[in-house]
Amino acid sequence: MIAASTGVKVMIATRPVDFRRGADGLAALVREQLRHDPFSGTIFVFRSKRADRLKILVWDGTGLVLLWKRLEQNAFRWPPISDGVMRLSASQLAALMDGLDWSRLHAQEVAQPSAAS
Repeated sequence: MIAASTGVKVMIATRPVDFRRGADGLAALVREQLRHDPFSGTIFVFRSKRADRLKILVWDGTGLVLLWKRLEQNAFRWPPISDGVMRLSASQLAALMDGLDWSRLHAQEVAQPSAAS
């Protein structure tokens, strides 16, 4: 598992994509259809039609990284299919990648401290 830092943006493309696409094809999809910058450091997650596979695309500062995962049993828990993207937290991404129900994870809102002691 690749751990994402807490502050990183994680975006899920909610519509299934053609899994024959490689890093360049997914970067073009991010730019043209999702209207985001694929080289911003944001983690982009894509689903297959069968919901048992995912691809993750991220720019690490030196190149595009493409991660592919297939669950051997069951399927990933995905948001409803629609146009556009949906934002997840780093914890929700970790749960999604482990095949868990990420929608049950909710971060507690913590007030920013007013002063350091």
